[in-house]
Amino acid sequence: MEKKIESLGEKEEELSNEIEQLLAMLPKAKNWNGVELCQYQGFWCQSKYLCGMIRFQRHFEAQDSDIILTTFPKCGTTWLKALIFTIANRSKYSLKNSPLLSQGPHELVLYLDYDLFMRDPLPALEDFPKPRIFATHTPYPSLPNSIKNSNCRIVYICRNPLDQFVSHWKFMVRVRVRNTEPISIDEAFEMACQGRQEFGPIWEQVLAYWKASKEEPHKVLFLKYEDLKENNKFYVKKLADFIGYPFTEDEEKQGKIEEISKFCSFDNMSNLEVNKNGAHPTGLKNDIFFRKGLVGDWKNYLTTSMSERLGKIIEEKLSGSGLTFKKT
Repeated sequence: MEKKIESLGEKEEELSNEIEQLLAMLPKAKNWNGVELCQYQGFWCQSKYLCGMIRFQRHFEAQDSDIILTTFPKCGTTWLKALIFTIANRSKYSLKNSPLLSQGPHELVLYLDYDLFMRDPLPALEDFPKPRIFATHTPYPSLPNSIKNSNCRIVYICRNPLDQFVSHWKFMVRVRVRNTEPISIDEAFEMACQGRQEFGPIWEQVLAYWKASKEEPHKVLFLKYEDLKENNKFYVKKLADFIGYPFTEDEEKQGKIEEISKFCSFDNMSNLEVNKNGAHPTGLKNDIFFRKGLVGDWKNYLTTSMSERLGKIIEEKLSGSGLTFKKT
């Protein structure tokens, strides 16, 4: 046991040195909230989380029963976590006894890179109850091979980039580095148009998951936030089928799909005591993850020229893929 701990310590020291050398060479930029970003494997991530990212890529061993939630930031991650957790665990917990009544979605479905592997080089993931449900913002090409080569399910949700941008900027203003002035929306927008955004460029991440869903539809489910809002019951049923926890005929007749849809809705989740006044273990208040949940809110913040510019960039980048976003 002592030798194993010693060996792990040596490997961690090697990794620490490797990351230090890597960071010295990687392109860097300031995030919208003043935090340093580095460009790693073609996407931008916070430099301080690079260690957790690399550990995740190298050490995570996926199981066939795993469910991996993948998203671009501020595209419905909190909502998707609540839905998947509730659907997969409905035989264990009634809605009246749901852990979501006392814990936020981000506490129940942890990030593999930002949470688990950041805190521990080898987290005891085998102790997690099945189905193991994890989350990540990592782009598809950078996922561990164990995820791509196993039979685990990947659920990806994206959002109209205009609404995503506004939601992300609003979030970053609230989590800015202490004693720094929040970046203006104009500055943030310029950076977004250049693809300089955490886990961006957004068009590259979205397109990679879109292509993966077309190549392996049994393994990768591609969802749009707007579709989920418009036809929630349909997609809750689809999610249950995809992750291997389909609703029975009796459950459908009893209105179980509608119950879960309503329970996990923005209105209900944002009004739960734990999300109004509770806090995430990192210290962030839970209410920061519940802003408006609206489709088309970008119209209240972006000028016509801004929306046309970003819209044109997205259209050009996704050209020929068959993937489009509604102009709400």
